[in-house]
Amino acid sequence: MFSLPHVLPIVLLIASNVFMTFAWYGHLKFPSQALWLVVLVSWGIAFFEYWLAVPANRIGHAVYSAAELKTMQEVITLTVFAAFSVLYLKEPLTLNHLVGFLFIACGAFFIFKGPIPR
Repeated sequence: MFSLPHVLPIVLLIASNVFMTFAWYGHLKFPSQALWLVVLVSWGIAFFEYWLAVPANRIGHAVYSAAELKTMQEVITLTVFAAFSVLYLKEPLTLNHLVGFLFIACGAFFIFKGPIPR
């Protein structure tokens, strides 16, 4: 059974990745805006991302290793980005993207599987 320390980091990482995805890529819909302006807005958005990501890792490290937390974050990042790309940027996901994500998911499986017997 999952406890709050197991679930809360995942929820916080999902929320933080939504903020960070908008911070890094949201400005792509506004190419005519000045670069200095989109950088400042992105920093402002990223500020809130840190308020979620740092506690997620602090809380999560009580039950997950650092490698597991990083792996979770990367899988969540790709999942959030895939949805963002399709829903916000209106860019299609291709079979190549899905195959790439599948390979990353395979890597995540081995991180959580534990040591491979020699």
